[in-house]
Amino acid sequence: MDSSKKKRTVKPIAILFLAAVAVLITLQLFNPSLEGKPVAKKIEAPREVLAILENSCFNCHSNKQNLSWYDKIAPISWAVNKDVKRAKEVLNFSEWNYSAGEHQGKMYAILNMMQSGKMPLHEYTLLHPSAKITQKDIETIRKYTLSLASLNAPKKEKDPHQNVQNSVPAKFPVSPNGVKYTDDFKNWKVISMSTLFDHSIRVIYGNDTAVKAVETENFHPWPDGSIIVKSVWKQEELADGEVRAGAFVNAQFMVKDAKKYTDTEGWGFAKFSGNDLHPTGKTASFARESCIACHRQLAEKTGYLFDVPMKVNTERLIKNLEK
Repeated sequence: MDSSKKKRTVKPIAILFLAAVAVLITLQLFNPSLEGKPVAKKIEAPREVLAILENSCFNCHSNKQNLSWYDKIAPISWAVNKDVKRAKEVLNFSEWNYSAGEHQGKMYAILNMMQSGKMPLHEYTLLHPSAKITQKDIETIRKYTLSLASLNAPKKEKDPHQNVQNSVPAKFPVSPNGVKYTDDFKNWKVISMSTLFDHSIRVIYGNDTAVKAVETENFHPWPDGSIIVKSVWKQEELADGEVRAGAFVNAQFMVKDAKKYTDTEGWGFAKFSGNDLHPTGKTASFARESCIACHRQLAEKTGYLFDVPMKVNTERLIKNLEK
């Protein structure tokens, strides 16, 4: 009697197993392979930097994937193909057609993502533990990224104290995506300030719409018409130890227009660099390829904006302390 019960139990399990195998085999018929493309122009960097990027980034962010066997099996392959396609749209080490300044900007973005633990993706390193980034790797990328600042520095400076206030061009430039530079931000309210490991000083300004959004913590989403400007200067240390703003580096604009900038979470990004305020990017797609990826990963909680000061709800803070 026990034997017959056992047989009746085994049979449905066997059927389920065979059905699962049949479904898995059928799925492979709808499993297109990744589109292979030749390497147009590979990123150039020191050997130790390339080794880190190749080990932890190239599988998704290049035209040559060294995928594991389980990455190629549907339905896992569907998610892998989708992630790789999106990753290459954001950053592709096999199509590195960037100027020296753009190269430096890309490396800063890579470093920020690594330092924050956002890249490589946690779900990727679970299946590919060898791709994990170590603190030593981060330090290697940091040193290389900082070295680019000195390599790309202009050879001749008219005045080390010259900044955007006294060197703006006669006609203000426009970014490829339509964001216009304006001098008006110098009269706006300062939202926040910050420094970075590249020894820069950053002052963040907001227009009236943005300031009101900060005061009411209304930035999910930010209201249309909000404009944020981050003005960046090099730090200059005087003989007595005082640190002040030195040479102007750039002015970074974020303009909220949900209808116009649908592919970058409603924000129009722009960066105007140097004393001539030359805009970053060759086409209107530069923000989708270079800016929004970091903002999605690191600043979703504040409406994709860095350095937003939070209001302190005193009543709620007291209740939490009492608990």
